[in-house]
Amino acid sequence: NHGKPRLVKFYQSVESEALQQSVIRRVFQQVAARPDSFCNYLEGIVPEWGDHIKLIYRHYATLYFVFAVDQQESDLGILDLIQVFVEALDKCFENVCELDLIFHSDRVHYILDEIVMGGMVLETNIHAVLQSIKDQGKMHQDSLTQQSTGTEAAAAGSMQSRLGGDTWQYNW
Repeated sequence: NHGKPRLVKFYQSVESEALQQSVIRRVFQQVAARPDSFCNYLEGIVPEWGDHIKLIYRHYATLYFVFAVDQQESDLGILDLIQVFVEALDKCFENVCELDLIFHSDRVHYILDEIVMGGMVLETNIHAVLQSIKDQGKMHQDSLTQQSTGTEAAAAGSMQSRLGGDTWQYNW
């Protein structure tokens, strides 16, 4: 993907969009230049956020998952978080790929929000995350069912009023 971000979420403000793009470009250049045999973290390479920032990342096929965190975060904990995020994406999209991130960005953001909210890690238990995603999907499906039932009833009522209130039955 040559450094094109597919999902970006800043939990600490960056003053302008140009500065955000600069940070993203710098992070990608640093991470992409490293061989896969190197460890999965870098320290202090985001000057906009100070010297005490670590980049923790995982590289899967054509995708890089990168988290910029402060010194207090556990490197292994963040690697686990990335693993849970990718596993949740895999379960939801059956072998997640770049196109899933592009065409289903709302679902991807929802999955990430189940794991991290406002910069705080909420949940890293894959079963809890998947259950929450399943529950949300069920609620979404129920709302669509209710909406379509309500739409059909409204359309039938509208047709009935146009026909003078009589109910017509067709037996074909």
